[in-house]
Amino acid sequence: MARVCVIGESLIDIVRSPYGDEEDHVGGSPANVAVGLASLGVDVDFATTYGPDLPGERVAEFLGQHGVHALASSLTDEPTSSAVAELDEAGTATYTFDLHWDLRPVVLPQGIGHVHTGSIGAVLEPGREAVLTALRTAERDATVSYDPNVRPTIMGDPARLRALVEQVVRLSDVVKASAEDVAVLYPGLPESGVLARWNEAGAALAVVTRGAHGVAYRLASTGESAERPILASTVVDTVGAGDSFMAGLLSGLLEAGLLGGSDARERLRTATLDDVTPAVERGLAASAVTVAHAGAYAPILAEIDATGTVDG
Repeated sequence: MARVCVIGESLIDIVRSPYGDEEDHVGGSPANVAVGLASLGVDVDFATTYGPDLPGERVAEFLGQHGVHALASSLTDEPTSSAVAELDEAGTATYTFDLHWDLRPVVLPQGIGHVHTGSIGAVLEPGREAVLTALRTAERDATVSYDPNVRPTIMGDPARLRALVEQVVRLSDVVKASAEDVAVLYPGLPESGVLARWNEAGAALAVVTRGAHGVAYRLASTGESAERPILASTVVDTVGAGDSFMAGLLSGLLEAGLLGGSDARERLRTATLDDVTPAVERGLAASAVTVAHAGAYAPILAEIDATGTVDG
């Protein structure tokens, strides 16, 4: 599979249960995707930010332990970011952030075939401009994916946010968002309309995850759409579920040769539903393993295969 560069925030997640328990771990949506891809056998570079402090040392150590290569430019003079995730009794998280996002210019390593970005880092200044510059550079030779992962409390006015998100969508080959993201960005517009809008903007494959109601996805090439149910039978919490789905989806598309360079982009743009569905199912299988564990657990391929999905 092609080498992947993920661009986005990493931070310390502090998770508080509804019963007063608290634990912390390394998180951030792009960091979770980077670790998820590495756990699935993908070579991953990561452009992020963390500080010269103990939390920053913890982030760097965690990434290295999971096989993710953090670019040297990721170490900054700012403190390491953090987020507090308050869980309700259903395991759903609500976040409060302390963010520092002064991303340095991203020099993509040689051999990168795919670039993924998303969440706060793709919309928050001052680092956002470095993300956009990297994506514009990457799209000449690499495919691009994007997960808006909307955080309304810190991303600002929905109308302005929608414009920022769509700017990244236009640079992307694959876009994945949650139903909650769609509701914030496009109030009153049905999910089918949002998928079509993103296809028309340039995304060859657009996906909406619906929690317990599975996923819907649409291809720009044919206008065809499909749905798939969830594979999860046990839910401990939903922390990192969307990121795990994204890692599974991307690894499946990379393995199928539908992401990973300009030739792969052309294959994706002429793909059928049958071509992309195994990757969607891998994403569902990955998220099913994640929600059965506490926190943003990153499954390996053997665990995904055990759910009964068809490998690749």
